[in-house]
Formats: sequence, C-alpha cells, structure tokens
Amino acid sequence: MSIRAVVWDVDDTLFDYTGADRIGMRLHLTAEGLLEAYESVEQAIVRWRAITDTQWARFSVGEVDFQGQRRERVRVFLGEELTDAEADAWFQRYIAHYETAWTLFPDVLPALDALAASHRHAVLSNSSIQVQDHKLRVLGVHDRFEVILCAAELGVSKPEAEAFLAACDALELAPHQVAYVGDHPEIDGRGAAEAGLLSVWIDRDGGVHAHVPTPAGPRRIASLAELPAILGADSRFGAPSTFG
Repeated sequence: MSIRAVVWDVDDTLFDYTGADRIGMRLHLTAEGLLEAYESVEQAIVRWRAITDTQWARFSVGEVDFQGQRRERVRVFLGEELTDAEADAWFQRYIAHYETAWTLFPDVLPALDALAASHRHAVLSNSSIQVQDHKLRVLGVHDRFEVILCAAELGVSKPEAEAFLAACDALELAPHQVAYVGDHPEIDGRGAAEAGLLSVWIDRDGGVHAHVPTPAGPRRIASLAELPAILGADSRFGAPSTFG
C-alpha cells in the first residue's frame, strides 16, 4: 500500500536548530558577560550542547520533567545552585536571543509544497507542544500539519515504538502507510523503521557523517529534494540519493 502521510521531526530536520542555538548562545553569553571564562565562543557552545544532551537524556527516561531539564542545564552550565525562578529567568534570556536566529532549512518549503496535494502531514518531536507549536507558528508552517505530537505530552519519546505508533493512530493510518523523516540515524531513523514506518534519515552533513553507516531500515538522503521520489510523488526537483 502506498504512503499516505509524512510525519516530521522538527529540530535539525525542518528547523535549523544547531545553527540557531549556536548564534543564540553566542549572543546570550556575550550579553551575560560569561565569555571570558572560556577560550572561545565555540568552546562555550560545545559545553552547553554537551550539557543539553545529558539533561535531555534524563528527560527522555523520565528522571526530570521538561522544565526541570531546562533548569538543570542552566545550573550545570553556570555551576551555581540557582532557585527555579533564577534558572527560568536565565533560560528565558537565552531563548530571547535564540529566537532571533530561527529559520527553516531552504529545502523545507519546496518539499512541503511538492507533497502538499499528495500526502497528509504531521509532526512528532521529542520536545513539548508549548515549544514546538510556538516555533512552527513563528516559522510560518504551523498550518501545514494536521497533527502535532510531542514527547512531553505523550509520555513516551522516540526511539520508542509507542511514540511513532501514536502519530499513526492520530492520523488513523497503519504504520506501513506512514513515512517518518528525521535527522538522527538512531532516534529517528532506526526508531521509525522498527516501528514499521517508512523511515527516512535526512543527513544534511553528509561530509561529516560519511563514516557513519546507515542503520538497518531507514533510507538515507542528503536533501529533502530527494523525498518526493522516495514517496512516489510527482516532483520537478527530485534527485537521486547521493548515498545510494
């Protein structure tokens, strides 16, 4: 049976999270007077991202709630015992800088346009509805998706099969009728494939990840321009995958 819907990851799939985070943190650390503690801006950003990954993993397994992982990121990064209100205020000042750098990847709107008539669209993110609903509205694509699901509200996160199946259930489609597109080879790629969806791993940094083997199951693409051909949609800008 043909694919009838596409479920999308958001961060680093539709939205340039890594780029926005880098720009936003640079602006924030400058404003907070914290850069002198580091040899370079990049060193500070690498540390922030490592702390983010650690705290996000704790959230994913239920050790902390969504707001709690944000607060812990700030406390660990600053090395201070902040109150919840102090940590929240610091994070909100960061968010203000981060949002100034929000942007879609250039291949996103052409891909959504090419698939608009042929496929239904939804979002499944390991974030919260509050965050991703706002983000998609600011980026101007919220109305492209009929369903938006996030781990914080679902109570289960990718790569667990239950997360992907919840998206299929919301669309009232069987897993084999749904494609999932995400940027992480394991969390998105392998997770979606093992849940029975057509899994597509968007590897935008192919040069960086050239040594990374494609996990069993997902199709690996370098650009969303390749997606319509995989889904069997008519497209004038489709291209064969550079990964084979």
